[in-house]
Amino acid sequence: MNKTEKLICLVLGAVLAWYIFSEMGKAKEQAAKSGEAESLPLVSEAQKTNSTVRAEAEDSPSRSGKDSASPLADAPLPSVPEKIVTLENDEVKLELSTWGAVVKKVTLKKYAKDCGPISEENPPVVLDFSDSPLGAGETVEAFEASEVTTEEKCNFVKFTSGAKSREILLMNLDSYKLQFRDIGMSGSISLGAMRMGDSKNDLLSVDSWALDAGKGKPGVIHHGDDDSPLKPYLVGGLSGGCSGSKSAAGMPEETTVEYPGAQTWIAVKNRFFVTALASCTEGNAGFSATVKRDMRAANYKPESVTAKVNFKNAAEKRTTTFFVGPKKQSLLWDLGMKDVMEFGMWRWLCYPLVWVLNLFNGWIPNFGVAIILLTILVRLLFWPLTRKSTEGMKKMQELQPLMKEIQAKYKDNPQRLQQETWQLYREKKVNPMSSCLPMLIQIPVFIALFNVLRSAVELRYAPFLWIADLSEPEGLFASWFPFGGLNLLPILMAVSTALQSYFTPSTGDKKQQQMMMVMMPAMMLIMFYSFPSALSLYWFLSNIFSIVQMWLIRRQTAAKQTEVLTPEVIDPPVTRQMKRHGTV
Repeated sequence: MNKTEKLICLVLGAVLAWYIFSEMGKAKEQAAKSGEAESLPLVSEAQKTNSTVRAEAEDSPSRSGKDSASPLADAPLPSVPEKIVTLENDEVKLELSTWGAVVKKVTLKKYAKDCGPISEENPPVVLDFSDSPLGAGETVEAFEASEVTTEEKCNFVKFTSGAKSREILLMNLDSYKLQFRDIGMSGSISLGAMRMGDSKNDLLSVDSWALDAGKGKPGVIHHGDDDSPLKPYLVGGLSGGCSGSKSAAGMPEETTVEYPGAQTWIAVKNRFFVTALASCTEGNAGFSATVKRDMRAANYKPESVTAKVNFKNAAEKRTTTFFVGPKKQSLLWDLGMKDVMEFGMWRWLCYPLVWVLNLFNGWIPNFGVAIILLTILVRLLFWPLTRKSTEGMKKMQELQPLMKEIQAKYKDNPQRLQQETWQLYREKKVNPMSSCLPMLIQIPVFIALFNVLRSAVELRYAPFLWIADLSEPEGLFASWFPFGGLNLLPILMAVSTALQSYFTPSTGDKKQQQMMMVMMPAMMLIMFYSFPSALSLYWFLSNIFSIVQMWLIRRQTAAKQTEVLTPEVIDPPVTRQMKRHGTV
């Protein structure tokens, strides 16, 4: 590897490191701009003209035993007893309340709460909306509930209170969609609450598709990343990692931010699950979001987020479709909400990667095997480029004696040196930049995989060999080792990176090559140690396949050189004199 190639490798590595750490540090920068903790919520004057921020002091009195983050915390409860009605299909179970005709609890039947199969000891995931029920309005009224009606395409129940009525339909037998059909029920409507998960890589965020996302154009707004007044309160975990960087002393327990402007859809999510208003027959005027912080943490950390959609007009009839379930690309795509996946500028590459992963998992139901097959596919697609790159580096290595002669001859004439160098490249048909092309192409693929594997619900608690959960670091022998336990894959990946550097043809100083063999693996080990094991598995396998490819190419190249250098032995012709004298 010559100096130019090493410089490019270092630049690409720096770009990759910058991208990963900038993703994890965006919210830190925002928090640093916020000033003193007591002054939160902090938004710019421009933001204040477009949004209203309300904060309740931490030492305020409790609200009749109800959670202060609830949008109905001040609303009086009905005097009649509450009744719970159940709707369910193959995917979800809904618990509905006659107090307000709302959803108080959603059980996701196919997703275990903890690692391992679903059982009595390990029940399914439950999204508890008791503090902020899905579908809640401004007041809490008592409704009468009819019997649950089962039809071919949906299960539904009807709630009535005088002239008001609400039908709640659970769409299809295998769907996470539910529909509210309201008559005489106007005003705002709640999306429920989303809480931070147990994973240290978890996140909380609010996404929406605004009819005016800037410059008069519609588009998605990720309120945890974009220039949104919600951003300072949604940092934490994977979205920014502000835990440990901002003291929570003196900060309010909860903060409510009003976000005006019509939205096509609005979603509240954590790392793997989402609750969203997918569509509505009545146009909205924006939403308000309430973020409650973790009161047990000394430094600021969000604990839960709720959202309430505001409507412009008091429509007599309103049909609203909600989605409550896993953050799965195929499901969100059908709803026009694929941007909830938050793949960023590499979405065009992330979408097919998710599709391919699920395709392989459909063939062999194990996502570890699916990642292996994906790695093989990527390496096969890059094989022509890898082959050309390795052969180019080998030719560059062979040209080094001639290069040194030219450098010695024209050391005092840089312009002539450059001309003679490029003339040599043309004569020998060598492109010095060809070795960098595979690296340039693989950087976007890796970044896309980073975005996919860090938030793919399919990898949640997905086991593979000794790995209990591909969405998390391995964490072996956690009680014996620091930093959350021993992670073997990042170590194997660092070793394979060093081997790959060893097998790569080098045109530079051997000491520099040895230094690169130490620096690059060490940098990768530090970066990857706390990443999801699925990402380390992909990179380790990619290194192994790259080493095998280089070894095969070197063997083929050596065989060709042997054929060229070995002279062909031709037997002399046999004459009559030779036969007469018995020489043959």
